[in-house]
Amino acid sequence: MGLAARYVSGYLSTVPPPGSAPLVGTDATHAWLSVYCPPTGWIDFDPTNNQICGDRHVTLAWGRDYDDVSPLRGIVLGGGQHTVGVAVNVVPMGDAL
Repeated sequence: MGLAARYVSGYLSTVPPPGSAPLVGTDATHAWLSVYCPPTGWIDFDPTNNQICGDRHVTLAWGRDYDDVSPLRGIVLGGGQHTVGVAVNVVPMGDAL
């Protein structure tokens, strides 16, 4: 179709608005895609939650794929078994700013 696309890395709002179900992928990093549709511009789609992205999606970075915008990178040195546990809460600040 000749449309530009990009990979989007970010987070989802942890607490859903009243009357809404929680989105799949909260409490951890999340990813979705963005497509450039002239004359509208970039439109983000979350296929995991089957929706167009909105205020509950927080963008951290754009890239070609996961390797371009990986939220975590590093090297673990040492012996024995290691496990990593990550949990993220994303909540609106309201009028605090």
